[in-house]
This record gives sequence, structure tokens and C-alpha cells, in this order.
Amino acid sequence: MRTFRSPSNSSTISGFILLGFPCPREGQILLFVLFFIVYLLTLMGNAFIICTVRWDQRLHTPMYLLLANFSFLEIWYVTSTVPNMLVNFLSDTKVISFSGCFLQFYFFFSLGSTECFFLAVMAFDRYLAICRPLHYPALMTGRLCNILVISCWVLGFLWFPVPIIIISQMSFCGSRIIDHFLCDPGPLLALSCVRDSLIELTSSTLSSLLLFIPFFFIMGSYALVMRAVLRVPSAAGRRKAFSTCGSHLTVVSLFYGSVMVMYVSPTSEHTAGMQKLVTLFYSVVTPLINPVIYSLRNKDMKCAMENVIFC
Repeated sequence: MRTFRSPSNSSTISGFILLGFPCPREGQILLFVLFFIVYLLTLMGNAFIICTVRWDQRLHTPMYLLLANFSFLEIWYVTSTVPNMLVNFLSDTKVISFSGCFLQFYFFFSLGSTECFFLAVMAFDRYLAICRPLHYPALMTGRLCNILVISCWVLGFLWFPVPIIIISQMSFCGSRIIDHFLCDPGPLLALSCVRDSLIELTSSTLSSLLLFIPFFFIMGSYALVMRAVLRVPSAAGRRKAFSTCGSHLTVVSLFYGSVMVMYVSPTSEHTAGMQKLVTLFYSVVTPLINPVIYSLRNKDMKCAMENVIFC
């Protein structure tokens, strides 16, 4: 077990201190209430999408099965950070154990990696549906859909273990205070006794590959989709094709727009406040609004949800 010398007294406490959002006690309670409501709404919204896809036979297609799995992922993604954040709002010490910190590190980044792969698979599904409509049922079978879903989870959880294990073996010095609301590589590397450029380069390279490979795949898929849609003779046909892709493109833009700011260069000189705000956006806000985006911008999903509510 790693231990650190407390800056305030001579006692030795194991683990790190997650500083979170420093403010008076009243402010901490207000933040607790706010994030507790956000967490509940996120769970309810994504669970509702899962139940809607499960109960409506018309949505038993690869597109909506992928969406249900994506919503399941979002539930666990937000759960990897928010419950611990809620505990810290009411805690005086805000201490997280060494093992707890690196477990959060692993699950948060593994679930985020899985999300990148899911977004790429969902783009591939839209490409097949629009660019290969006649062959789509034969190509995107239930078996292939299951293989793609399993592959996303496996790849996501195998992407970061090595650098996380390496970082966990480093020696940490100083105040042991992480100026963040979660265990993030940037602040952790900043606490290391000796700055290791190889570890920083490895972390940055893996993050860049994880982000850019699926991102370019998504952009390539939608470039082909765009070309196919522009060839559709009727305006109604073009609108229908765009409507099936609009919600997914919105989610991709929100997620990648914020993630790329942070993890291409995890030790870059972002201010602590900026790190927390951007991380908060893609890890808490995006899972909250994704169900709204998919329900409001997708006519079939909207009708299915209304049927579930009023049946």
C-alpha cells in the first residue's frame, strides 16, 4: 500500500485527496443535490431507452440494439465517477484509497474507450443501412451485431491496463492532493516523484490512437453516407436519411469535441479548472443529454417511447 506524508500534520494517510470543487459547506451540499439529480436523470433516461428497445418489437433492429447497448454503457460510465463525487461532497477528508483511485482510473478510461468503439460501430451500421440498403439485412445480421458489441467491450477494457499498471507502480511525492474530481492521468503524473517522459509519451500515444482511429473511421463512414444521400433524387428521401444520422452525429460531436481537448496530451498545460469543466462535460453532461438527443431527433424512438408511456 502506498502512503503519503500529510501536509497538515505528521500523520501518514494512505491514498490521495480528490479536491473536487472547493467551496463552502453550503456550496458542497448544493452541488451534492445538483449532481444527485443529474445522476438519477441520467440513469432514468438511459434505462428508459433500454426498456423501450426491449419492449417495442419494431425496434429490434441492429441500429436500436446498438443504441440500447450504448445506453447501458452510459449508465456504467457515469457510475464510474458520480457516486464517488457525491460521497466527496459530504466528506471532510475527501480521501480516496490508492487502490480505489486506480480502479476508478481503469474503469473510467476503459468505459470511455468502449464508448469510442461503440460510436464507430454505430457509424458503420448507418453506413451499411444507407449506402448498402439492399444488402443491409444480409450484412448486419444479429450475429454480426453481437460480435461487434462484444468486440467493443473487450477492446475497450484491454486498451489501457498496461499504462495504468505502470503508473500505479510509480512513487508519488508531495501533498498527494489531486486537483480534480476523479483520478486522472495528468494530475497523477504531476504527483510522481520523478517525471518519466516515456510513460507520458505512452499514455499520450495510446490516448491519441484510441481517439483518432475511431474518429477517422466515423468521419470516413459519414463522408460516404453524405455522398450517397446527395445522390438521392427526392428531398424527402434525403431528409429521412439525414434524420437517421443526425442524432448520432450530434453525440459524436459532443463527445469527441470535449475528449480531444483533454487526452491527446494528458500532461499539457490546461488549468485545473478547465480540466474539471471539460471532463465534467463529457463524463456527466453528455450521458445525461444523449437520451434526449436520441429521443427527440429520432421519430421511431420518439413514437416508441410515447407508446411505452401511454400504453
